[in-house]
Amino acid sequence: MNAFLLQYLPIVIFFGLAAALGVGFIIAAAVLAPKSPDPEKTSAYECGFNAFDDARMKFDVRFYLVSILFIIFDLEVAFLFPWAVSLMKLPHAAQVFSFWSMMCFLGVLTVGFIYEWKKGALEWE
Repeated sequence: MNAFLLQYLPIVIFFGLAAALGVGFIIAAAVLAPKSPDPEKTSAYECGFNAFDDARMKFDVRFYLVSILFIIFDLEVAFLFPWAVSLMKLPHAAQVFSFWSMMCFLGVLTVGFIYEWKKGALEWE
């Protein structure tokens, strides 16, 4: 049992060192950082413009559209890397099927992107 627990000693040391560094940096920042708050620094800032009205005001839909497009294309890249790494490990017939499946996936995303572009949803006025 003791030899088994010794295998985890580097991980425990790593976590202890990471926690000590994290706490040390937080304390150092609290002690050493300059403290000169002014109204501009302490003002509320949200979604790219200053808070000047009711918190329940309407937001421009383009904020949501850009974030959704980012998530879609970010996930596309996240699916593309493991696919590319594992593609050559498959048998030939599975490689062909996997390749064309990914091309269909990328085609659907490209058609959606072109649709958004033609509708003017990416134009920022």
